[in-house]
Amino acid sequence: MREPMASRFSIAQVTPYPWEAQENEVNAHVSRISSELSLHGHRVLVLAPSHSQERVRASRRALRAARGHPETLLEGTDTGTPAVIAVGEVLDVPSGSRRRTSALSIDVARTIEEVLTAVDFDFVHVHEPFAPSTSNAALRHSRALNVGSFHSSTERLLSTLVARRFVESFFGRLDARTASLPATVELMAGHFPGDYRLVPDGSQATEQFEEVYRALAARRHASHGDGALARALNERPLIDVDLHMHTDHSPDCATPVEVLLATARAQGLGAIAVTDHNEISGALEARAQAQQAGVKVIVGEEVKTADQGEVIGLFIEQKIPRGLSLQETVGEIKRQGGLVYVPHPFDRMHSVPDYQHMLTILDEVDAIEVFNPRVAIGAFNDEAARFAAKYRIVAGAGSDSHVAQGLGSVRIRMRDFDGPAEFLQSLRDAEIVTRPSSLLYVQALKFLQTRARPPAARRASRARRVKRVRRASGGGGRR
Repeated sequence: MREPMASRFSIAQVTPYPWEAQENEVNAHVSRISSELSLHGHRVLVLAPSHSQERVRASRRALRAARGHPETLLEGTDTGTPAVIAVGEVLDVPSGSRRRTSALSIDVARTIEEVLTAVDFDFVHVHEPFAPSTSNAALRHSRALNVGSFHSSTERLLSTLVARRFVESFFGRLDARTASLPATVELMAGHFPGDYRLVPDGSQATEQFEEVYRALAARRHASHGDGALARALNERPLIDVDLHMHTDHSPDCATPVEVLLATARAQGLGAIAVTDHNEISGALEARAQAQQAGVKVIVGEEVKTADQGEVIGLFIEQKIPRGLSLQETVGEIKRQGGLVYVPHPFDRMHSVPDYQHMLTILDEVDAIEVFNPRVAIGAFNDEAARFAAKYRIVAGAGSDSHVAQGLGSVRIRMRDFDGPAEFLQSLRDAEIVTRPSSLLYVQALKFLQTRARPPAARRASRARRVKRVRRASGGGGRR
């Protein structure tokens, strides 16, 4: 379900050039469209560096006064006069070029982060977002929908040759791209492939940008879900849930189903999603034992697509073959009445859909994993959280445990549920709870329990672990 269209937006316009340089064509363009957007009833805040110490000091006073009430920064900016925040002072570097950016002081990124974290923007519109610049810093810290506008048709050798991969990773955060000249479209598409809409710096630019904003906003998911169902769920008890784990039905895991269920119960988990790699048999076996174990089991599968990463299907009943396209995999999950849950997105060390492929399945995604303790670089989790927030997609989390000792290292505290509809509604209001854990420790255990042991030793170890669990639960016999 999509969010009802808002008629007015909160927009940050970001330029890399000192605001006093109004002879600069990019600044003149930003000033004009900001004023026109404000006249149209949008709340507009311009972020720019400055040559003026007094302007910077005044902006910092405004930011301090707005702490606790950041929405005050946008007050009165929807009547034709946008507010301007000077994010920091820049060195005065004379240049005959209209597009040369000035050197930034070290506090600029911190100020931009403060503004973009505190203020609830619908859009962050960055102009010439090459590094280092205020526009690039805004793109790094934005939690809103991002529009990038490119104006110059002159190649930047540092960005296109020396630091291309670095720049490309940040441009991947753009949800829409525009260019002011046909030559700029050709230049940018050649070095940084994407869909660039031609929006000339002229009298029709503001209306065209509004079309871009509306099209992006229409893709956001509905924020609240089913109000009647939410009220009914409020009467249910809270339980802790882990949405991502594996059993020995995955080739890279040695945890028997019995051990997984016993550990989940010992960890105080009320429900778990069993999501083996390209296999559903472990999840079905776990569900068959769920009532006896006292843990609710969601049947899931972590499916490897042909070349676009992994996707988890929750509440499914049939195995989905690996190797389908991303769209085919998502379609099969939906055909079974399941939920599409994207694990560890943007983690370059896992097999993941890239940003552009995520956009192609945006309407079908039900939830995104925004915290995974096995992600080695925390910025990847942050990127997932930003993506979920700006498109208003429900956030989830899971331990991605391949050893029993990692189970429950992150959990979701949510209302008890029955079936996918109640689960998804409950997840909207859930709390993600993390616990300290050592990635090195659980990865070492995974290695010792799988690759470091020959098959016969793994079978013997498995039998001993299952026997201990059955003895502890009062059961007997052999599997």
